[in-house]
Parts: sequence; C-alpha cells; structure tokens
Amino acid sequence: MRILQAALLTFGLASPLFSGDPSSSKPSTPAWNSQSAESYLDGRLAWWSQWKNSARDHETFCVSCHTVAPYAVSRLTVKEKTPSENEAKLITNVVKRVRMWDEVEPYYSDQRGAGKSAESRGTESILNALVLASYRSSGAGTDADLKLALDRMWATQLTSGEAKGAWNWLQFHNAPWEGDSQFYGASLAALAVGASPAEYRSAAEENIKSLSEYLRKNYASQKLNDRLILLWASTKLSGLLSSAEQKSIVADALGKQQADGGFSSTDLVSPWTRADKTPLETKSDGYATGLVALVLQEAAISSQDAKLRSALVWLAKNQESSDGRWLAYSLNKQRDLNTDVGRFMADAATAYAASALTRASH
Repeated sequence: MRILQAALLTFGLASPLFSGDPSSSKPSTPAWNSQSAESYLDGRLAWWSQWKNSARDHETFCVSCHTVAPYAVSRLTVKEKTPSENEAKLITNVVKRVRMWDEVEPYYSDQRGAGKSAESRGTESILNALVLASYRSSGAGTDADLKLALDRMWATQLTSGEAKGAWNWLQFHNAPWEGDSQFYGASLAALAVGASPAEYRSAAEENIKSLSEYLRKNYASQKLNDRLILLWASTKLSGLLSSAEQKSIVADALGKQQADGGFSSTDLVSPWTRADKTPLETKSDGYATGLVALVLQEAAISSQDAKLRSALVWLAKNQESSDGRWLAYSLNKQRDLNTDVGRFMADAATAYAASALTRASH
C-alpha cells in the first residue's frame, strides 16, 4: 500500500527523488549504534523491574508507559531478535498478573485518588495485552496467555456513556501518557488487537466495533501524539481510519518538522502547561522524532522520502555516544536528564528511535 506516499506528493511534502521507486538509487540508512541503544534499553528495563517504586503485590511490577511499554512495542518492528533475559522476566511478570487477575491488586488503589483503581485496571489490561501481542512474533509467551489478556481487556471496556468503547485510563496530569490520554490508551488497545491473531478479532467483533466507533468519533480533536498512535494502529487493524483521515494525520505530523529535520515533543501535545510552570522545551528531541519517523514508515511512507529521511538522519546524528540513548525532555517539569526519573522520556525516545532506524534498514 502506497496511498500515503501518494498523499505526501499531493500535499507537496515528498520528493519524487526519494519516492521509494525500486529503479532509483537508494541511499543507505544513516549510521547509528544499535548495540548501544539495545544495551541502554535493556539496562533501563532491568532497573525498572527492580525499582522499589515500580514494585507491586505478588512480587510483580507495573508496566510503565515510559520505560517498559515502548521497549516492548518495539518488538512489532524488531521481530527476529530473541528477547533478552530482562525481557523474558517482563513477559513472565505480565503473564503472572494476567493469570492472577482476580488476586493481584490494581496498580493504584482509590486511596491514591478517586477512581484510580478502575483507571489502573483499564490501563493494565491494555498494556498486558499489548506486551504479549508485541512479543508473540519473537516466540515468547503463549497464545493462550495472549487470548486471556485480551479477554481481560475486553472485560474492562466501557459499555456506556460518552467514552463507550474506550477504557478507564490512569490520569495524573502527566503528558504524554497519563494526562488527557484516554484516547491514547484506546489507540494502544487497537494496536494490541491488530497485532493479535485474526481469530481473536473475529471472536470480539462487537468489542472492536465499539472501540472503532469511539476512535473515529473522537480522533479529530485529539493531540497529535495520540493521533499518531491511532495512525499506527490503523495499519494493523482495518476500519479505524479512512484513507483521507490517514493522509490528514501524515500531513499534520510533517507540518511540525523543524529545520534540522527533527520534531519536538511539545508540538505533539500542544497546548500543554508544565506542572511547575517552567517553559516547555521546543527544540527537536528523540521522542517526537523517533515516534514520527517510526509511525510514518508503518503507514507505508518510504524511508527514502525526503522529509522522513531528514528525520532519520537527525536520529542518527543525535544518539548519545556515552550510553546509546536519545534525549527527550519532560513535558511536566524541569528534570535532570541524568537521573533515573529524568531518563523516563529518553527511555521511550530510545525505543522509538531505534525502531525507526531499524525499520528503515529493512
């Protein structure tokens, strides 16, 4: 499918020179250190799984939107690589919580705030299914556990109200994952469903219909970050977006590209105000650039498209030589980027940047 590539030409956002024509000369993928990036991500997963703040009951840990989930979802792109020892621990952790669903406590109880127990259940049900679906192609986990995780997810789907078809999602006023992000969670659910076996989709037709209706009804008013996740999901699960809607998201994303070829996370969540009222960082960063570059490729934009290639070149040039990560900046407060908490945005940035560059080489 090359409809989105054609759309770029229509919008004047692509160069025929880099159209992906097999008869044209194909520039090589920009050089970067994949081993260093993998080491960084695996190290961060090891740290997170042992950090006291991530620990939950029954000797489990929560699946974080910043450190764990992006690394796991990157397996949808890097399918052939055997999961590391730390990834195997993640899968074991998720399977344990899926199987013990009625026994394990939610990530957060209502003592943390009204509705947090329900928000935790909805969020976890999606992330569990997403992790197991992402690793399925690597031969990790079992289809039975994935099916059970999807059943848990569908059981927590909202069946009435304005958000019918979506899920309760953790809200801590922390962008981009735990702010005004119920739509983001529903888009991740669609991504998990699209990455699962077709027979699981046929068994949940009414649930998927309800999810699709929610996403289609609300997508136009969402932040660009969340619409990009929906665009990604639409490449895995049909019926979520029309061709025109896909093209619109592509055009909106590329319209935010900066002169250096990168993208800024601030542009993906705007309007947004930090909790500490400090100015948001507006320069290009690894999270926004990595996510845009990955999702556009998943949406069938050739990695040789001029604008997309500029983003890939930016990523290759801006990997940190010291530890393999890509820098990204907190949208919620000023943080020291060399602390563990200060690295949260870099964790997601590195997962998406490495995935985008890997995707471009295939």
